Amino acid sequence: MLLEIKKLKTEFSTKKGLVRAVNDVSFGVDKGEILAIVGESGSGKSVTSLSIMGLLQKPGRILDGEILLKDEDLLKKSTSELQKIRGNRISMIFQEPMTSLNPVYRIKKQLLESINIHMNLSKEDALKRVVECLRLVGIPSPEKRMNDYPHQMSGGMRQRVMIAMALSCHPEILIADEPTTALDVTIQAQILDLLYDLRQKFGMAVLLITHDLGVVAEAADRVVVMYCGKIVEEAGVKDLFTTPRHPYTIGLLESIPKLNEDREKLYMIKGMVPDPLRMPKGCSFSDRCEHCMEKCREKMPTLMSVENQKVRCFLYGDSVEEK
Repeated sequence: MLLEIKKLKTEFSTKKGLVRAVNDVSFGVDKGEILAIVGESGSGKSVTSLSIMGLLQKPGRILDGEILLKDEDLLKKSTSELQKIRGNRISMIFQEPMTSLNPVYRIKKQLLESINIHMNLSKEDALKRVVECLRLVGIPSPEKRMNDYPHQMSGGMRQRVMIAMALSCHPEILIADEPTTALDVTIQAQILDLLYDLRQKFGMAVLLITHDLGVVAEAADRVVVMYCGKIVEEAGVKDLFTTPRHPYTIGLLESIPKLNEDREKLYMIKGMVPDPLRMPKGCSFSDRCEHCMEKCREKMPTLMSVENQKVRCFLYGDSVEEK
């Protein structure tokens, strides 16, 4: 296993109380695999990725768990040790390229920063590496475009620059947080094709954070579904789309518009995501679930194995999570 997350717990201290954004989350990513983490806004997807990268800012803190990169626990690393790993062995593409790129520096300078930190290259070779990375992600005339500022590029081009920066030091795993958000459909497809091709070319693993199930179907090998900081289902992408098991996953898939349906209104999961400061006593999805039983309101089910999938639901067993 290239990357393994074990019982990760991340919380935020607020004036109104503690918010457990990631609550006992465990999963793994193999070499060359694309694992997607999906869920609504506030489900804990991005906080999970920031926890892995060691980029969680106050008032957030990791309360417990392990983050193993080839059996090395990143949570036990010092700040200087993490800096050597971040951008080198493990890289991240952030949600919005315009705010992630520094507007006052040319693209060349921003790519060189990571290359100079992690790779022992001469000035000439480092510049060649910048051109090579930009060409790799499909930016035309990279020798010229590397001298552009971020505002001189389109949204799709800026996203490609972010990917080039993340790949500049040949990482073993790439975390892509909503890499296609705010891009038009054509550019989305190009970015996904690019990630897939780079995975094939370098054997790089990808942790894809998204709320878009269309993106998941297009790119992922395996899927983790999160709700209110917990994993509610884990499955291969084909199994998830053909036999979804958790009522939340079923609701997400039902919410996707289908061209061959004669339906006046789109399906919508009833209710709202609960207030993180006032979580239900039992299953966090109980107030929205069409199959809710009395025990669902009192106890939290464990993540149970059902054939080739894992699901957290009393419909598939009576195992209760210990507190």
